[in-house]
Amino acid sequence: MTKQKDVYQRPRYALSSVDHVLRLIQILRDTGGARLSDIARELDISPSAAHRLLTMLVYRDFAVQDESRAYTPGPSMGAPPSPSPWTRKLKSLLSSHLELLAGRLDESVSLMFRTGVRTRVLTTLEGRQPLRVGDRTGLVQDARLTAGGKAILAEHDQAFLERLYRSNSAKLAGGYLNDAEFGGLVRTLEETKRLGYALNEEATEVGLHALGMALHSADGGVLASFAVLVPASRADVLRDPRTLALVTEAQTEMDQAIRAAGLRLQA
Repeated sequence: MTKQKDVYQRPRYALSSVDHVLRLIQILRDTGGARLSDIARELDISPSAAHRLLTMLVYRDFAVQDESRAYTPGPSMGAPPSPSPWTRKLKSLLSSHLELLAGRLDESVSLMFRTGVRTRVLTTLEGRQPLRVGDRTGLVQDARLTAGGKAILAEHDQAFLERLYRSNSAKLAGGYLNDAEFGGLVRTLEETKRLGYALNEEATEVGLHALGMALHSADGGVLASFAVLVPASRADVLRDPRTLALVTEAQTEMDQAIRAAGLRLQA
């Protein structure tokens, strides 16, 4: 049982910068969106300071900017706590493998898992090149668009996909796909199964390309996925036979580590 809070009192050593970020999140959550000038006035800070805070929220997917340049809640804002207790163990188990792959390719590599129709990035190991894809840890994105998400979905059967995207619960949750959208997804996943990997060609953000592969639990079911992330200027590296060989080898080694640890979805 959660202990009831006695008094809502400002901490003696409150950090104003942290307080501004938390209040900004509350503003976006409770109003549905606001312009830069409104946020600066509400927080009683300069527009430049408000812009810096908003830039970080956009980077971490807690805010997005719409066509009118107003800021609205991003995907991370409404994401519930993860119901998957095994994710911390998975991250710890695979961190060295991801670091090794990032070093061999000199490109960024992310580990993610699926919750409903979205993926969540558990960790990112960055490459060392000056122009590289930065940390995406914590991002919550549409599984149909991310390379890792498509790699996971491709391992599920048609009946599961229909429950996820075509059921009454999908309508209630806002994830329902019409005939054309669902047909397009099925064709994409069939191509993913044929290739053995999934591609994201600027589907989630301009300038980002990715290659994703699924990871499997100790009982053989799909557990999570990982993706190699590159800037658009180096997109060709994802189709290089050397890259595919290294990524496939990493998948095999990580699957072996998961089996050896006995890690399952219910763990």
